[in-house]
Amino acid sequence: MTQFKEPINKSCCSTKEEDHSSTYEYKVEGMDCPSCAATIEKSLTKQKGITNVQVHYGTGKMTVGAEDDSAADQIPLHLRKLGFEAKTLNEKKNTETYLVEGMDCGSCAATIEKHLSTHPDVGEVSVNFSTGKLHVTHNTSEEVIVKEVEKSGFHASLQRGRSSSQGASRKNFTTTVAGIFLAAGFISSFMSVPPSLITILYAITIALGGYKPAKSAFYAVKSRSLDMNVLMVSAAIGAALIGEWFEGAMVVWLFALGNTLQNRSIERTRNSIRNLINLTPKEATVKVGDNWVRKPVEEIALNETILIKPGDKIPLDGKIMTGSSSINQAPITGESMPVDKEKGDTVYAGTVNEHGALEVNVTKLVEDTTIAKIIHLVEEAQEKKAPTQAFVDRFASVYTPIVFSLALLVMILPPVVGMGTWGEWLYKGLALLVVACPCALVISTPVAIVSAIGNAAKNGVLIKGGTFLEKAGSISAMAFDKTGTLTEGKPKVSQVFTSNGEKEEWLSIARTIEEHSTHPIAQAITMYTEQRNISQKEGASFEAIAGKGAKAVIDGVEYFAGNPKLYREMGVSLNDVEDQIETLQQVGHTLVIVGTRSHILGMVAVADTIREITVQSIQKLKRVGMNEIVMLTGDNDGTARKIADQTGVDRYFAELLPEDKVKAVEKLQQEGKRVAMIGDGINDAPALATADLGIAMGGAGTDTAMETADIVLMADNLEKLPHTVRLSRRALTIIKQNIWFSIITKLAALILIFPGVLTLWMAVLSDTGAALLVILNSLRLIKQK
Repeated sequence: MTQFKEPINKSCCSTKEEDHSSTYEYKVEGMDCPSCAATIEKSLTKQKGITNVQVHYGTGKMTVGAEDDSAADQIPLHLRKLGFEAKTLNEKKNTETYLVEGMDCGSCAATIEKHLSTHPDVGEVSVNFSTGKLHVTHNTSEEVIVKEVEKSGFHASLQRGRSSSQGASRKNFTTTVAGIFLAAGFISSFMSVPPSLITILYAITIALGGYKPAKSAFYAVKSRSLDMNVLMVSAAIGAALIGEWFEGAMVVWLFALGNTLQNRSIERTRNSIRNLINLTPKEATVKVGDNWVRKPVEEIALNETILIKPGDKIPLDGKIMTGSSSINQAPITGESMPVDKEKGDTVYAGTVNEHGALEVNVTKLVEDTTIAKIIHLVEEAQEKKAPTQAFVDRFASVYTPIVFSLALLVMILPPVVGMGTWGEWLYKGLALLVVACPCALVISTPVAIVSAIGNAAKNGVLIKGGTFLEKAGSISAMAFDKTGTLTEGKPKVSQVFTSNGEKEEWLSIARTIEEHSTHPIAQAITMYTEQRNISQKEGASFEAIAGKGAKAVIDGVEYFAGNPKLYREMGVSLNDVEDQIETLQQVGHTLVIVGTRSHILGMVAVADTIREITVQSIQKLKRVGMNEIVMLTGDNDGTARKIADQTGVDRYFAELLPEDKVKAVEKLQQEGKRVAMIGDGINDAPALATADLGIAMGGAGTDTAMETADIVLMADNLEKLPHTVRLSRRALTIIKQNIWFSIITKLAALILIFPGVLTLWMAVLSDTGAALLVILNSLRLIKQK
């Protein structure tokens, strides 16, 4: 890999006044003894423009003095000729992403990678066939990168927005014209037309349809890569040489047609995520002084105020300053119902304001919005290879050269030993060449994974890569954290018991005491009384009693709101409510008793409430074949049993510390289960990491959740979990279907070659047809609901 040069500093220690050289530092790879260092020094010293060279074999570093940049430009190239690699130190790299059109299989990506890697100004190169993206670190211009990609036979454009489709249109036009000449030649063969004219028509077909593959094949061979273009061009040329002009023309045209159809289908999978970009408006109405003006979203700064009218899409993430509305958050969270929002609530870019005007304070720039992060994370996920894909790629890298070598043996060996004519075996060898490229097999996995991850993202689920998609499809047990996952995580008043006096009177006392506390239980009681319009009283001498409750003086009387332990310590009799206390505590209620130092007035039972969607989601998980649903909680056994009974959980582990949750997950794994852990992505981090698959909830509200888990449910509920399991399992099924179909098709073609049943054009049809069917089969994942 060629690296770059950069001046580190000006030489200031020279005693010669005329020495104006700059100093460049490199790390040299490939030196295996001190004599290598001496060889480099002697060789570079002789080069024009090099003033001094010092190579340190021990550290692998080289310092070079050069008169100018042009002399330094040649250093990496010269060292490569000597058999070494020079990497500039402290180089600021220019990394860009390009959209590449025209790739129809993984070998096309390999050809581009290998070709670009030979360029002196290009560093790291990564081309992903699935997403159609080229990531390149270079020290040259955009025009040079585009030109080099075009040399390989593909069209590239810097990722700024939508890529141009001119290349695709031009290619489609060429394929159409080539098809017309092929048809003309075929029809002419049944008429009294000179054979030479028919041959010319077929030759024009080969030239028109084969220009792009020939160009790509040239650079593939130059880069020592055996891709489909090399095999097809070899077959077409071979067919022409043995006089099979119709076969050669049919090979070229079917290959071009197949590529066109494949590219169109693959672009549908790639656009499944690119279309998310169009969810956000390009402009927003911004408050400037006392006026409202339209501005591009890229020019809007943090803390500016934007106006969202009814029916408008929200352009940026922010907090509502004035107004209230229902917001359709489906593009972000996948929630089917609009969510009510009011002052202080967060809104997300790409969501829709259903009704009511809103003034929103911008909290994130356009590149940092939640939907921007979703797009970034999903595109990263689509570029990560799944285990199946990695295996198939390794298999293909070995398979193709073997079959290519076998094709050469078929062409040469049988005629040499007298088993037939050269023309007969050359034809069979050419057919074997066409069958050699495992195009359908190579794309069987990535297209399915891209489709599934795109579907999940549109439904509010982030799957971080093909590895996790495959894992989700093989999960047999799901472990749920209780608080905040199965339950709301916010305690609410469930029951109220009056012992002495008026109910509203003592609840008013309770509100007066609890309003001064930030404890979740105190807030639950305050909210309960607010909703019932029970007002507070005038109080004084408010005091918190650690671990027991709180007190205040109201109308000259000292009142308490606390747990049973507080009253027992004060000697207040609880005989009348003792049975109730025991029963309620056994089923997970927290009790707050309101009274004085002599008697109790009433009792409030507070409990965490189960999410509305929880029971429904667990039932759906069981219907899709999830073997065991497990709950992990730090609560006592009574509370855990009650929640388990209400939600339909099969098994629970109670009274767990965070480290105990890890042990519970490990216990399930030791029982032979593949375990998914579902939590909030922060508090349950150790258990999420221990499980075979970590799933976090509420990703739209927390950046941490989006970064930590393998799968993120953007909504703060379990609604999309059954869909994720179904989608993952179906993706695994489709991947297996694709692989087996590709292998069986390939084997059938190979077997039919030797009896002479398989013609050249049939070989092309079987290969491109198989690839197209694999893509169409994978596209079914995009439409799964």
